[in-house]
Amino acid sequence: MTRTVRIIGAPTDYGANRRGVDMGPSAIRYAGLAEQLENAGVVPEDAGDLPVPRAEERDPEVDQPSQGHAKFLRETEEVSTRLADDVADALADGVTPLVLGGDHSVAIGSLVGSARDADIGAIWFDAHGDLNTPTTTPSGNVHGMPLAAGLGIADFGGVEWANAPGLDPENVALVGLRSLDDAERELIRTTDLTAFTMSDIDERGITDVVDDALDVVTDGTDGVHVSLDLDWLDPKEAPGVGTPVRGGVSYREAHSALETVARSEAMRSLEVVEVNPILDEHNETAELATELAASALGKTIL
Repeated sequence: MTRTVRIIGAPTDYGANRRGVDMGPSAIRYAGLAEQLENAGVVPEDAGDLPVPRAEERDPEVDQPSQGHAKFLRETEEVSTRLADDVADALADGVTPLVLGGDHSVAIGSLVGSARDADIGAIWFDAHGDLNTPTTTPSGNVHGMPLAAGLGIADFGGVEWANAPGLDPENVALVGLRSLDDAERELIRTTDLTAFTMSDIDERGITDVVDDALDVVTDGTDGVHVSLDLDWLDPKEAPGVGTPVRGGVSYREAHSALETVARSEAMRSLEVVEVNPILDEHNETAELATELAASALGKTIL
């Protein structure tokens, strides 16, 4: 039976520290996403973009948490709530949701929607931990908080719109870490989260690491949410991202990782985030995003 993929654009830059990432969904589509998905043997179904007011029209300091700091929290809640409904609806319709960011704060909606009626695991391909909270964040940018929000960690405990009840820390694997804040590092050490750094990939190889990550995220779950931040790759491969960190995975390692995910047949939902066309070179990062999405959905060389 041919798989159908519903493309849902979430053109936000509320959670980011640099403008332009809200144009990511358009750039990814323009780079040939539909054709890449067809080449992967799936049927693309484009649901368009969520209506997202421009950041210039909003006050980032409205509706602050009781403690700490989080910019555009009201707007993030609005987008996350709509996106969660769209992701859950796609799954209820028997199709695979593919969310196009926007900044990584959109993962809150993806996680909540994917975990609404199921126990899920999450595999996080990212240079960063995304485990800050309003009281630990050095910047107030919510794109550094979505995994903490989904897991209901600390300040996010009991925040219904942000919590993914079907996601537990023991079913989360972060892959390719190379930039963590002190609070994130301590959280990983003291919880059931599983983390693989770039050093693990260097020592063991990408396929072994992803195989182990999949063992974690599929253990007792109904499926897996895959979160792909393009800053996971080395900036030489993906220059169009807002928070580049040197020393990331190579082009071939990234494809191998997503091909390994596809072979597991465990993926329930997928998001591709943090493509910033303003910072990109000839839409190179957006093109890479389309290729990696296709690999995650089953495209192979033979």
